[in-house]
Amino acid sequence: MLARLAELPLLVVLLGLCGILGLVPALYAFGVSNHELARDFLYSALILTVISVMLGIATAAYAPRDPARSHLAALVLAYAVLPFALALPLAEALPDTTLTNAWFEMISAFTTTGASVYAPDRLADPVHLWRATVGWFGGFLTLLAAYAILAPLNLGGTEVSSGRVPGRGGIGRALIARTADPALRLTRFAFMLFPVYLSLTVLLWCALLILGETGISALIHAMGTLSTSGITGQTPFSASAAGFPGEVLVFICFVFAITRRALPGVRLAENRRPLLQDPELRLAALILLIVTLLLFLRHWSIAAQSDTTGPQSALASIWGFLFTAASFLTTTGYASANWQTAVGWSGIDTPGFVLLGLAIIGGGTATAAGGVKLLRVYALLRHGERELEKIIHPNSIGRGGAEARQLRRQGAQFAWVFFMLFATTIAAVSALLLIAGVGFEQTIVLAIGALTTTGQLAELGAAEPVLYGDLSDPVKVILGIAMVVGRLETLALLALILPGRGRR
Repeated sequence: MLARLAELPLLVVLLGLCGILGLVPALYAFGVSNHELARDFLYSALILTVISVMLGIATAAYAPRDPARSHLAALVLAYAVLPFALALPLAEALPDTTLTNAWFEMISAFTTTGASVYAPDRLADPVHLWRATVGWFGGFLTLLAAYAILAPLNLGGTEVSSGRVPGRGGIGRALIARTADPALRLTRFAFMLFPVYLSLTVLLWCALLILGETGISALIHAMGTLSTSGITGQTPFSASAAGFPGEVLVFICFVFAITRRALPGVRLAENRRPLLQDPELRLAALILLIVTLLLFLRHWSIAAQSDTTGPQSALASIWGFLFTAASFLTTTGYASANWQTAVGWSGIDTPGFVLLGLAIIGGGTATAAGGVKLLRVYALLRHGERELEKIIHPNSIGRGGAEARQLRRQGAQFAWVFFMLFATTIAAVSALLLIAGVGFEQTIVLAIGALTTTGQLAELGAAEPVLYGDLSDPVKVILGIAMVVGRLETLALLALILPGRGRR
């Protein structure tokens, strides 16, 4: 049975899973006696399931010539098509909404961006649960795609460590062709990753429940944390009943968005080395330490103008800086309850620009986080370090062995190419938003928020919060497409569009 499902087109399987996921808010709505919403989600789930079954029967004999690249194309189509299917129950639950708003809400959740056009109190808890479920599913799909689709093609950041041309499988692709069918690879990694992903979500959910959150709020926050979507319900995370202990637990879970090696039970070759030696984890710790210390120590340069003093405020500020910085570095987007205290302590007028920079750096490769990715930044730093060393000592030999030299050379080259593509994409999206009538500051924040999948930057990144609901439909469409580009990365899209170039 599972083998037959694995042979179906990936897009069909994902559509069927979307139908099954609709049962989650349906059951919850039924449990809280909201029978109208339960009916809406149940009927939508049945419609999507029936359509997926019919498509599965129609495409049962489909056999692509290049399965690896076919799965990459299916992944792109999934982000293009599935948000419309996911918007069906949302449109039924909110009959006064527009198709554009429903689509934007779902593509934002599915790409783990977490931007919302609706005020929290407008949506019932089952609808909030649907948003969180879609974001949670999108986070798992991101993990699965990173391991089973992008890694064999040297995409998603793996090109930095492998040193092979992005979009060209090289040794990895030859291995797949000879020893493992891509469909079986997807199945194997799905069964490897899903129990871990689900278990971590359930554990965090139970822990937040124990700390005082309501069942639905704890579940939404747990889903938003593990998927890095940062989705919340009617109560924002900063006002969570779990308080400081809840923030500590969520902070610990950020490690899963910093390094893929932190996932328990996932058998990777690099897991044999100590976790503390992971370059992404060490770089993230260094970045968080520097940002926290600089913002904290800035207090004494503006102490005469600051009203925030005392050891209690100092400790609250340190934690506010540390938690929020880690949250935006992993592109989750949760703000600490002490964030405003931290901002007052530092006296900084534009704290949002710090969060913008952290979101651009992003989390680890093969995680649910967005942004440029820590491994690429690490490769550029090591390359810069080596170039400075050659200036001082022209005849010196690089240390670290063949792996380190590869990272500093080919890895840094690929990282620089991606960084330039990322910067170009920001410029292109910003230009489109300016043409659509958005102000300059809002344009920068919205473009970076969409491309790094950190939709919460609209609230905290600008001097004045930007409301997605106030944006025009063309702007929402531009941002929705930008979210997909940021989620898939430009290298993956270029590898799909220009396969011949990748082979050369």
